[in-house]
Amino acid sequence: MTASAEAVSTPAAAKHPVRPALLLGALGIVFGDIGTSPIYAFRESLKAAGDTAVETTVLGVLSMVFWAVLLVVALKYVVFVMRADNQGEGGTMSLLALAVPVAGRLQPALLIVGLAGAALFFGDAMITPAISVLSAVEGLQVATPVVAPYVVPIAALVLVGLFAIQRYGSGSVGALFGPVMAAWFMTLALAGLAHLLQRPGVLMALDPRHALAYVSHAGGATTFTVLGSVFLALTGGEALYADMGHFGRGAIRIDWFALVLPALVLNYLGQGALVLADPTAAANPFFLLFPGWLLVPAVGLTTLATVIASQAVLSGAFALVQQAIQLGVIPRLEVRQTSDESAGQAYVPQVNWLLAIVVLGLVFGFRSSDALANAYGIAVAGDMTVTTVLVATVAHGLWRWPAALVFPVAGLFLALDLTFVAANAHKIPAGGWFPLLVGAVALTLMLTWRKGRAIAFARRAENAVMLSDFIAGLDRPDAPVRIPGTAIYFTTRTDVVSAALRLNVRHNGVVHDRVVLLQVTTERAPRLMEGQRITLEPLGSGFSLAQLRFGFAEKPDVMAALRLHHSEIGFDPDEASFFIGRENPVPSLRPELSRWLEPLYAFMARNAVRSPDYYRIPPPRVVELGTQVEM
Repeated sequence: MTASAEAVSTPAAAKHPVRPALLLGALGIVFGDIGTSPIYAFRESLKAAGDTAVETTVLGVLSMVFWAVLLVVALKYVVFVMRADNQGEGGTMSLLALAVPVAGRLQPALLIVGLAGAALFFGDAMITPAISVLSAVEGLQVATPVVAPYVVPIAALVLVGLFAIQRYGSGSVGALFGPVMAAWFMTLALAGLAHLLQRPGVLMALDPRHALAYVSHAGGATTFTVLGSVFLALTGGEALYADMGHFGRGAIRIDWFALVLPALVLNYLGQGALVLADPTAAANPFFLLFPGWLLVPAVGLTTLATVIASQAVLSGAFALVQQAIQLGVIPRLEVRQTSDESAGQAYVPQVNWLLAIVVLGLVFGFRSSDALANAYGIAVAGDMTVTTVLVATVAHGLWRWPAALVFPVAGLFLALDLTFVAANAHKIPAGGWFPLLVGAVALTLMLTWRKGRAIAFARRAENAVMLSDFIAGLDRPDAPVRIPGTAIYFTTRTDVVSAALRLNVRHNGVVHDRVVLLQVTTERAPRLMEGQRITLEPLGSGFSLAQLRFGFAEKPDVMAALRLHHSEIGFDPDEASFFIGRENPVPSLRPELSRWLEPLYAFMARNAVRSPDYYRIPPPRVVELGTQVEM
């Protein structure tokens, strides 16, 4: 993986000029998760606090929610973290690609930390759809208890529909969901404002002294329990950053400060005002904001909004998987680009349906949003902590911020993150183990794949023949027979003969008149200009070395790139034969991969998308040569 300083420094704003349609689309994709937190966050926080009849408790909890959203989401993510865009792309993998090159001796440790954050994001991507949709459908019980037995089946049907439409892409989905989310945030604001005007004294909760007073009154144990529920108001903050490549930093910031943040604050204040007026409303303060005649339409809108909330993390998960494949930390999967304009908009079918199965399992297993709230938060808090570590590394090493500035800013955010991690720790026995298990499995898979590929490359190098010696030997009497045509061999190293070429010579004893050694590399930048795409170096005797470069957020369509640059490379790729080596991992008498990891790596290698399919090479032009690699 090579770095491209020119590509990394490309301003994101140029990629996503802010237009009204973009602002509306961002509402439909980016803010769904955090925008539906008012449905359950304040309710669960009051439940954790216990005594909701006391004004000090209500104002204290409300103040904690407000300042948590302001400090973590608004200040940390929207203002600070979103500065760390990698050519417009956001998310853990983009941040990792920026941080690792400037980490010095800490590179190995930072890589593991970054991959752990990415792994935890998958746990969030599984729980968010389940808790969001369940919490919305449960609102029907407030209107009519008769529907209680049907809440879980209804939620399952809604989720199946959500996963079924993912193949159309986040751009199309965002255009559909944008107007709904605009109506949703207006509804949040108006519903909260109606109750705020009846009890304006609740505005005192904006004073942080109410949060501090509650902490001193409630004690450490209760405070940490409440903070674990307050954190539910922040879920979705990481998705804002992960989805930045879809719509750009400018659109997300404008939407957040102009509409989303004011609507969230007004709604939380309205819920607080309602509970102060009627403490029994603490059982479900969100839905009780609405009068009876508006409740059913409100539930319908809420259900749509929670479907959209799930879209935010799903889009982030697809982008993360695409970047992880290109960065070489997970096997190749089928990635479908869903937009000709934005490389960040992708759809990964295998991941989509795996998430669908797990999410439905969570719905039928936990059966209520209250139960799922116990599983929610710990993985997101861990992911947020990783983000702070990575962005601090970028600020100091890449932006050249002085330590005197980086340490206080990062220290504040890290203190907040670790506080929320500790506050969510009590949830682990009651369900928080699930996202941690998902994260552990995902991290194991990524580290196993990365180590296995390193071993495979090392084994391949053991029998390598120097390329210069091979080309020089083509003039000898015992040299392989030269035959007409163009042969393209994929290679990872430019100084040795590729494994496929070596096998072809060994078994067939021939070499084509024109041989192109093609090295496909992934840059640390998300996208490249076409002028940076390809270079060709003649090596003599009909051999040449072609280097084809892609950004880590791009689909590596080799045939399309070669056709576009056919005049530069001097041959027609549609007339060439592509020789590709296919490795079959087998156990070794001198294993470098643990015995229990070797079958796992072999399973991933067998089920990875084949190179011809991944690189979009027509099957009639492909010749595959297999070999065994001892692990």
